[in-house]
Amino acid sequence: MPLVMNEPVDEMDRPYPRRWWALLVLCLSLLIIVMANTALTVAAPDMTQDLGLTSSDLQWVIDGYTVPYAALMLLLGAIGDKYSRRGALVLGLVVFGAGSVAGSLVDSAPGVIAARAVMGVGAAMIMPATLSLLAATFPRAERAKAIVLWTATAGIAIAAGPLVAGALLENHGWSSTFLINVPVAVLAILGAFALVPPSKAARHGRIDYVGGLLSVVWTGALVYMIIQGPHFGWGAEAVGAAVVAGAGLVAFVVWELRHPRPVLDVRRFLDRGFAGSNLAVALFFLAVFGAFYYLTQYLQFVLGYDPLDTGVRMLPLAGAVFAGSALTGFLTPRLGMKVTVTAGMAFGTAALALLTRIDAASGYGDLVAPLVVLGLAIGLALSPCTDAIMGAFPESELGVGGAVNDTSLELGGSLGIALLGSVLASSYSANLADAARGTGLPAGALSTAQDSVGAGYAVARSIAGKAAQAGSPEQAAQLAQAARRTADAVGSAFSDAVAHTSLIGAVILAAGTLLVAVLLPGRTRRETAPRSEDRALERV
Repeated sequence: MPLVMNEPVDEMDRPYPRRWWALLVLCLSLLIIVMANTALTVAAPDMTQDLGLTSSDLQWVIDGYTVPYAALMLLLGAIGDKYSRRGALVLGLVVFGAGSVAGSLVDSAPGVIAARAVMGVGAAMIMPATLSLLAATFPRAERAKAIVLWTATAGIAIAAGPLVAGALLENHGWSSTFLINVPVAVLAILGAFALVPPSKAARHGRIDYVGGLLSVVWTGALVYMIIQGPHFGWGAEAVGAAVVAGAGLVAFVVWELRHPRPVLDVRRFLDRGFAGSNLAVALFFLAVFGAFYYLTQYLQFVLGYDPLDTGVRMLPLAGAVFAGSALTGFLTPRLGMKVTVTAGMAFGTAALALLTRIDAASGYGDLVAPLVVLGLAIGLALSPCTDAIMGAFPESELGVGGAVNDTSLELGGSLGIALLGSVLASSYSANLADAARGTGLPAGALSTAQDSVGAGYAVARSIAGKAAQAGSPEQAAQLAQAARRTADAVGSAFSDAVAHTSLIGAVILAAGTLLVAVLLPGRTRRETAPRSEDRALERV
């Protein structure tokens, strides 16, 4: 067995025998770039305390990864198609690993944000490369099964990130959540050379760099606007980003329609199946990332779980993703993707609807059913959409196909965190103002507590600290009672905000489900074709 796999799949006279091992490498690469975001939600409190981050700093530590990640995928996917998809994967892993090392060493907010941006550039190379290499390595009859495992990995990574981060934070600092990426990236690089066949487009003309750069401009500006506006206000920066995004999108569409070899043929979006699949991915991750954003806060701050316990309590989601993925692999060939995708989105809507029952008396048991239903939804809905999106692109554009799928995912996730996060923050602030009446909380302290649920509990702890230093037992008792009332008010306000935000998310996803059901076509010829060819290839 050669140390480096150098024979392309299209030169083999039979399916690549080690293709499932190659898929393991691709899934491992996918795992670390998804976990890089979800793990940070658990590490954020320690990072905030250690580096003295403001809420604005923390937001950009999280989103500094997202902007280059979303903006660069389409252009980098096209470059990988032309020159080397495996090369793009390996280079992306190197850049991602270097950013992780830098992130573990810096000791300031600008340094961490810059390191996260470097990691985002690496992720923008890795993400489309994993899908394009998957599609190039597997025969058409097996591709759907491989994509099921790929999407299951993405779903599991959402839940695994907090678990891994929580385990590391038990005995190590927040920098360990960056460093853990390095050995995994090294393992993936070695596996890529040994197990993943090289791949590039057999016929690929000159890259449409103008279209690629326009895609970077409009996508980057759109993500920046999504982040900046809801969190920091619709000032000049957010409005300017909106104008740039709109103008950039129009210029991109006009250029691509006139270019003989566009980086992305935008006419594909006139196809109902393609447009519906991308819309389903975006809307679904709007709901998933938005819910994940506030559920991790609810578990840590309101229910009082430490990072490791928070990660453990997200595991029902991961298990349900596996079950949902197994179901979609069985149901989609028999019922068609329209049924499984709309069913998955309906399950996602139901999961958010269940979260509207959260109140001040709720405990972890009230979250189990929503987590399980949401995991089933992820497993059911995503892989058929990804398979449909990748199937719309010829062999020469598999990297672009992967980038389109992943850009829809990332835009949806960014919009979910921004939109539902903004609803959460405004609802919590208003609820706390009402709940704090009668607690005697000074206006300045109330304003601080309204900034976030973490700040609210910090104010309560500050009052409790003053009680311990009070000059008389009566004063100490009054302050202790005020601290308890403040903590109860914060917990109640945030619980009610979670319920309200979940209702908004459920309404959005329900409307999206109806629209996707209208857009997606019925069973295609490929879905209704006899499965004897699939079984024959499985025996190879």
